[in-house]
Amino acid sequence: MPVIAASTGVPDDIRKSIVQLQQEYQDEEVTQKGYVKRLRSLIEDYLLESDRSQVTSLETELSDGDITEKGYFNKLEKLLVASVKLLTANTNENSESTTKVSSLKEKLSKYENKENNKNVANEGAEKSDQQKRKETTEEDQQTVSREMEMVKIEEEREEVDEMETSTPQEEEGMDVAGDGDSPDSEGKKGRKTSNGVAPRRSRRSQNSSQRSVTDMFAAISKRKSVETEIKKEMDDDEQDTKRPRLKEEGDIKEDAKQSNGTTGNKVMKRCDICRQTVSPDLLLFPGHPEGAKLSLFTGDEEFVHEYDERPQHKVTGFNVYDKEGHLCPFDGGLIERNVLLYFSGYVKPIYEEDPSPKGGIATKEMGPINEWWISGFDGGEKALLGFSTAYAEYILMDPSETYAPFVDSVREKIYMCKIVIEFLVNNPDAAYEDLLNTLQTTVPPSGLTIFTEETLMRHAQFVCDQVHNFDLASDEGEDLLLTTPCVRSLIKLAGVVLGKRRALKRRGPKMKVVKMPKWTKATTTPLVRNLFESFFSDQIEIDKENQARKRTRCGVCEACQQPDCGECKHCKDMIKFGGTGRSKQCCINRRCPNMIIAEAEDDDGEDLEGIDLDVPTNKPKQHRIRKHTHRCTWIGSPVIREGKRTYYNSVMINDEEFHINDCVMVEPDDPKTPVYIARINHMWEDGRGEKHFHAHWFLRGNDTILGETADPFEVFLADDCEDTLLDSIMKKIYVDKYEVPANWNNLGGVQNPDEHYPVNTEDGCHFWYQKMYHPQWARFTDLPEDEAVSSENKHRHCASCERIKKAELQEMCVMGNKLEESGGNTKMYASVSYMGNEFLVGDCMFVNPGAFSFTVKPAPPPKKENRKKNVDEEMYPENYRKSSDHIKGSNEETPEPFRIARIVSMSSRSSESEQSPCDVIVKIAKFYRPENTHRGIGASFQADLNLLYWSEEETSITFSDVAGKCFVTYQENLAAKSVDQFFKEGPFRFYFREAYDPKEKTFVEPPARAQTMGIVGKTSLQGFPEYPSVSQRLRTLDVFAGCGGLSEGFHQAGISESKWAVEVFEPAAQAYRLNNPSSTVFTDDCNLLLRMVMEGENMNSKGQRLPQKGDVEMMCGGPPCQGFSGMNRFNSRQYSMFKNSLVASYLSYCDYYRPKFFLLENVRNFVSYKCSMVLKLTMRVLVKMGYQCTFGVLQAGNYGVAQTRRRLIILAAAPGEKLPFYPEPTHAFSRRACNLSVVVDNKKYTTNSQWVESSPLRTITVRDTMSDLPEIRNGHRREEISYGTDPESHFQRLIRGDQYQPILRDHICKDMAPLVEARMKYIPTVPGSDWRDLPNIVVTLSDGKVTKKLQYTHPDKKQGRSSTGAVRGVCSCAAGKACDPMDKQFNTLIPWCLPHTGNRHNHWSGLYGRLNWDGFFSTTVTNPEPMGKQGRVLHPEQSRVVSVRECARSQGFPDTYRFYGSILEKHRQVGNAVPPPMARAIGLEIRKCLAAKNDKDQKSKFEGKMEVE
Repeated sequence: MPVIAASTGVPDDIRKSIVQLQQEYQDEEVTQKGYVKRLRSLIEDYLLESDRSQVTSLETELSDGDITEKGYFNKLEKLLVASVKLLTANTNENSESTTKVSSLKEKLSKYENKENNKNVANEGAEKSDQQKRKETTEEDQQTVSREMEMVKIEEEREEVDEMETSTPQEEEGMDVAGDGDSPDSEGKKGRKTSNGVAPRRSRRSQNSSQRSVTDMFAAISKRKSVETEIKKEMDDDEQDTKRPRLKEEGDIKEDAKQSNGTTGNKVMKRCDICRQTVSPDLLLFPGHPEGAKLSLFTGDEEFVHEYDERPQHKVTGFNVYDKEGHLCPFDGGLIERNVLLYFSGYVKPIYEEDPSPKGGIATKEMGPINEWWISGFDGGEKALLGFSTAYAEYILMDPSETYAPFVDSVREKIYMCKIVIEFLVNNPDAAYEDLLNTLQTTVPPSGLTIFTEETLMRHAQFVCDQVHNFDLASDEGEDLLLTTPCVRSLIKLAGVVLGKRRALKRRGPKMKVVKMPKWTKATTTPLVRNLFESFFSDQIEIDKENQARKRTRCGVCEACQQPDCGECKHCKDMIKFGGTGRSKQCCINRRCPNMIIAEAEDDDGEDLEGIDLDVPTNKPKQHRIRKHTHRCTWIGSPVIREGKRTYYNSVMINDEEFHINDCVMVEPDDPKTPVYIARINHMWEDGRGEKHFHAHWFLRGNDTILGETADPFEVFLADDCEDTLLDSIMKKIYVDKYEVPANWNNLGGVQNPDEHYPVNTEDGCHFWYQKMYHPQWARFTDLPEDEAVSSENKHRHCASCERIKKAELQEMCVMGNKLEESGGNTKMYASVSYMGNEFLVGDCMFVNPGAFSFTVKPAPPPKKENRKKNVDEEMYPENYRKSSDHIKGSNEETPEPFRIARIVSMSSRSSESEQSPCDVIVKIAKFYRPENTHRGIGASFQADLNLLYWSEEETSITFSDVAGKCFVTYQENLAAKSVDQFFKEGPFRFYFREAYDPKEKTFVEPPARAQTMGIVGKTSLQGFPEYPSVSQRLRTLDVFAGCGGLSEGFHQAGISESKWAVEVFEPAAQAYRLNNPSSTVFTDDCNLLLRMVMEGENMNSKGQRLPQKGDVEMMCGGPPCQGFSGMNRFNSRQYSMFKNSLVASYLSYCDYYRPKFFLLENVRNFVSYKCSMVLKLTMRVLVKMGYQCTFGVLQAGNYGVAQTRRRLIILAAAPGEKLPFYPEPTHAFSRRACNLSVVVDNKKYTTNSQWVESSPLRTITVRDTMSDLPEIRNGHRREEISYGTDPESHFQRLIRGDQYQPILRDHICKDMAPLVEARMKYIPTVPGSDWRDLPNIVVTLSDGKVTKKLQYTHPDKKQGRSSTGAVRGVCSCAAGKACDPMDKQFNTLIPWCLPHTGNRHNHWSGLYGRLNWDGFFSTTVTNPEPMGKQGRVLHPEQSRVVSVRECARSQGFPDTYRFYGSILEKHRQVGNAVPPPMARAIGLEIRKCLAAKNDKDQKSKFEGKMEVE
């Protein structure tokens, strides 16, 4: 903004009002509309006649509707600002300026600054004919003015040359700079001079008559009026202020080039002293205060008071500058680099509170500044700032008007630190987006602007340094804020360097932070508590003894290079300082921040695609035994002889008898392997006289997923058996079967849980078992029931062999009835059983996509817009970072869904009853999907997901390409059912209504025989299985319920009745109530609720009834566990954290209530926390309780949502129930996102899913999800609107539901800052676009502010130069040097922080990324931020982030589902939820288990009744 000088034409009060108004507008305290109206009222009386006519013309255009209101105020603002500049130029000749322009160089720069501001303000504006005429008039006026001044330009240049040849003498390191005899010359030069500087004299004399500094302040007389002083000085400087430098022709061309946004990439000149860019924007020192003293002491004092040795003063009206006269920030790293900074102002006594210059001593050249400090920061809005020099300390009051922006920036970041630290203390698990939300919604103190992400990036280094300082002052055992997820994200994003020397010193006590109430200490049942205690009491000691020595320092930061202080408590415990040396902790001042961050990153991260696929899937291991020389003799006569084998029931080994079903220990050949445990199934002697037994192996606990957490005396049954020599037996042992107590449901929470479990002995011969273990799936189940054994093979029957054989048969084709034999010995079959399904002629099946192709070639997909090869690197300087054509979130590699075919015939050349799938030929008739026709992929978008077309096209495949069975019907046979109802009632249902003729490429009526498909009751046609019925829904308790994603999915599956929910976050609890009005929702701490129930209470303090034992039949929830995800191994403090975590609380809920089914949901990384220790302990607790349990990772995209979201699901079922399997995928999804294997202890585990290559239905895309939603703008907040259009896809029709009066709710989005909004606007709509596609141009923001261009100032060692030879670095670190704080740039369209740290973070791929219409969402987060963890949050076409409803649809929530609270609270509810479609798929598997259990119970009742009869 131009400075309004005092003038006879413009009164002082008007001038001051204009300056104040401009500052308010710049600080965003007043809107554009208010600013223009007030500015017009102030200067209307001083407008030129031409300006008045233009204002009238604009008003006429507005009233006639020729321009919009916004256009009117934009044009009027430019007109008024130009008038203000003209008034300023006209009044400069006679102005009485209080600011001294000290040198001609500075005056030239100020004129350039004005010219540049005018060019920027006019850039990119739409120019009407009237405006062009106005600008032509202004240019003519300027030309006349320039011609009049050309006569004087030569004299001015001579003065410049004279100044440049002069060499002022400079004296460094003093608080004095001269004798002060010529203030005018000092003011003209505008820079520090040292003419006649005398060295500082010693002040140690003994003259008692010398006055102290305090006395001097008290004796100051009243000054002369400011007007008199200004008038006196103005005469001496009048000629220098009359003639601004005229821009040369080259300068004007360069400005025009910059305004067009096409300037070349040239390195800007920097000041050699302060490293600031030498440009018209550089602020210059306005001059010393009038009458400024060189020193408070004359140097002739014979005595100085003791309190004046290093006195403390206050200073107001100050400026800080360097030797070149540039105003400099004192917090920008200059002091650390030993740059000499000085300050001038009015010094006042320490007790003075008035910040005005009145009563102060005007001083100059104070310094140099050694450090700056903060004091008195007690959590309030203001902190005391101060400087320290070699001679005194100065507390800062108000800066000068010119220097105020620098101090405001410091106060801004100090207050920001307060907010950040308080937020981190109360939210240690929060993400970067949550921190950003807190800053954006915080009302700043008076005088500061609203905090934005740009503000946070600007002050990131300072914020992180203060967080680190806060950690250094923390008490022993407190969590380090530096390792929290949001701080680590900030460090990466902003390129923060920790451990540098800082000139800032914090004084006074540690910052006070009031902690918000959190979860209370975990309430745990005795079983959970005892288990943790018994494991960790030994484990911690083992870790202390065996812990490998690891590097704990980076060795390069300042902390690493400091010596031990000898004063902190850790130093005092060191042996060299006379301590015991027990703590083994480093000096507090030597804590390495870089290693703290590195350790915190060890286990962090959701993207775990780097699993070693070469790790074999966990299978039963080979038992290599050691053979002994035993005396083995058979006891009794043989049982039976079969071939060369003779079977016996007993044997004597070294005088000890062994019988069938005895358990033995078998010695392995490797002494490091624990001895094997087996049961003797049968024994025999072969024809060579060698004695064998068939060993049914038990698995020790450490052979399972439980690892070292397992009970050493508990073993597990497995389908693992083999023939072994009797000579390998070591001794007989006892393995007892543990029977579940009849009152198992009531044993939860008892005080002595071990009384109801087998007693472990220490003799090494007694073990017990209660579960069976399936190694490939990490699945613990109840022991299988004994099956009837025929008398023929009773002597060699092995249940394990039978189950293994049965599983092998599942993968074989079991041939049914033969129909006829054709020529060539080919046998035709009526049925074949394969993979648990029976296939009949006429049935339909899923076939792998590559098994056959179609006659018609579908229309090619929309042409992909490849990455531009010839990009204008000056306009798009970051586009070179896009070296790969892979688009994140793209479906290019997503497989097609299964082909669907009808069986015409099945044949084989073999007559065996069991055949390999590769040998069985099946002739099929193809069904076309919409995308397989000539219409191509575009036809599938508006078609139903389960729509097919009948065809007569046939081919032959083998059963190895068959993936499963499906069910197809003619649409007319659905009778009264709708297609959607038919789709939901049973699995794998498809329909057709037309036939497709591939030759003619037409759709015709199906033949008569096709129209009979799906008519139930015909023996030759198939029926359609429905999901099994459930007699009564399970009473469900949802802990950590959120808004109810899990519950919604279970409701859709028809298995759950949500009776109770626990959710402490009030908005989420309200959302749960809205959608589950019959549920009791507790907002109490879950630990308090469990404690009340365990103590026998029935009601909480709000009068809500608490569920009691036996009430809860199913429990689901996702306890947060990020609190202990910081380091790889547990130590004693972290063990305490886990023991008191919400995971332990949730397991205690399960132990107390003992529900029939239990589900724990968590992030994918739960598997690897603490070397999988968290997972192992969770499984261990469930097994200890007696639950059947398993774990697996599911991909939400496989169940019908357009989002990648991998989640760990732990399932458990009570004894006697059937443990569910994990659901098969229903939708195809990206292969990159479907790596669901996990590795624990170098063993790979997979889920039971068989469909890993494809799925029955096509993938759901972003277009499917939200193309029907109406267009909205950035910041849209209307919560209820109409849809405006019909649904465009099957997904949209299903998600809208059956609303009587369709109303679209929560289609609202965050209001992003003007700079962020501009960046979003300039992101192209091409798939894969992100911040790297932003142009480097100057734009005008929605608030009227103008951005800057990003300057590339350094060579980049890694990226080289552009094709035009331009450098690519924005910081000195790009060239391999240390980061320079003065390199930071702000308010640029391309965020400076991204190219700054892009080389270290995969070029920040995806930040400011647009969604791809034909792709999928990244994991939906709790706060969509373009620079957050998931930066791909921009709408595919609109200039905004995704809305709440769009995120909810990406999660699969129906449009009728309600959310509660503010926009951010709703985003949090959606982002934390489990996708209901995935929960529904799990619920349907539980439904199968309930039906199977019900059938089994009915069968048992029937058999019991028959026995009675």
